[in-house]
Amino acid sequence: MHRKQKLQETEPASSSGKLWVITDGKAGDEAQCIGVAEAVGLPFEVKKVSPRKPFSWFMPRGPIDPADAPTKPDSPITPPYPDVAVASGRRSIPYLRAVKKLSGGKTLTVCLKDPRVGTGAADLIWVPSHDKLRGENVLVSPTAPHRFSQERLNEARQNVWPEIAALPRPRLAVLVGGNSQHHTFTHADIDRFANALDQIGTTWSLMITSSRRTPEPLAVRLKSLAAQGRHLYWEGDGPNPLLQYLANADGIVVTTDSTNMVGEATATGMPIYGFSPSGGHKKFDLFLGTLREMNILHPFPGVLEGTTYEPLDSTPVIAQAIRERMQHHH
Repeated sequence: MHRKQKLQETEPASSSGKLWVITDGKAGDEAQCIGVAEAVGLPFEVKKVSPRKPFSWFMPRGPIDPADAPTKPDSPITPPYPDVAVASGRRSIPYLRAVKKLSGGKTLTVCLKDPRVGTGAADLIWVPSHDKLRGENVLVSPTAPHRFSQERLNEARQNVWPEIAALPRPRLAVLVGGNSQHHTFTHADIDRFANALDQIGTTWSLMITSSRRTPEPLAVRLKSLAAQGRHLYWEGDGPNPLLQYLANADGIVVTTDSTNMVGEATATGMPIYGFSPSGGHKKFDLFLGTLREMNILHPFPGVLEGTTYEPLDSTPVIAQAIRERMQHHH
C-alpha cells in the first residue's frame, strides 16, 4: 500500500498519492501515521526524510535540509502536493511546514504528537491527554492512534490462526517491551515478572511477544516458559502475530515501558494488566493513571479479574476530524 523510498525516487512526480505520511522512519511514529492514513481512506504514500547534520540539530524549529529542496532529484517533497499530509516526529515537522507553503496552503497538514513549536505547526494536531498542548486545532484523547481498527480485530477473530485456535481458553496476550530511556528491567524485575507468568501459565494459555529491547535474561525465561506446552512465544520470525494475539485474547498483560503498546491493547476492550519495570516518567505515570481511573488497567502481578470496557481508539476520531476539515479547506 505504501511505497518504499527507492520506488519514489524513480517514479514520476504525478503519483496517485492524495495523502502523504511524512516520517523520519521511526517505527512507532510511522505506525501511528499509517493507522490514521488508512482510516481516512485516501490512497497514501510514505515519504521518509533523513535530514543531515547540522540541519537535524535545529529541528523542529529550523528549515528543511537544503538537499531535500523540491528542485533536487531525490527530494522527498516534490510536487504535485497531496490533499493531506500527516507527520509525526521532531525531524518531520519542518517538512510538514514546507509542504504547506509549497502547496500554496492547499495541503491540509496534520501533526500527531506535540510538535514542540506551538499550535501553528499544522492545521490539525493530535496530542495524548497527558500532554499540555491545547488549542482550537488540537484534538486530545487518552491513547494514541494505531493500526488495530475494530474491523481488523473482528477479521482476526473470524480468521483465527490454527496455532491460536489450538490453545485452550482463557488466553492471555503478553506484550513484553524492555529497557528504554526511562525504564530498566532489573534482575529482580525479571524474576518477579517471569515467576508471575510461570504461575499464571498453569491456568491461562499465554501468547507472548517480545521486542528488540527485551533483555536477554528475560527472553531466555520467556522461551523456556513457552517450551513447557500450552503457550506461544514470538521472537520476530515470520508474520507478526500481534493483531491475532490481541484479537483472540481474554486478557492482556503488558509491560508499561511503552505507552504505544498499552494504547494498542485498549483497542480490544479486554482487561489490561500492567507490569511496571524500574524507573518511570511523569508522562507515563499520568497516562497509566488515566487508564487506572477508567478501570481499564490493573496491576500485574495481581488478580486477573478485570472487566471488559468499551474499546478505546482515537484513530477513527482523528480520521473523521481530517475528513471534516478537508470539506472546509482550500
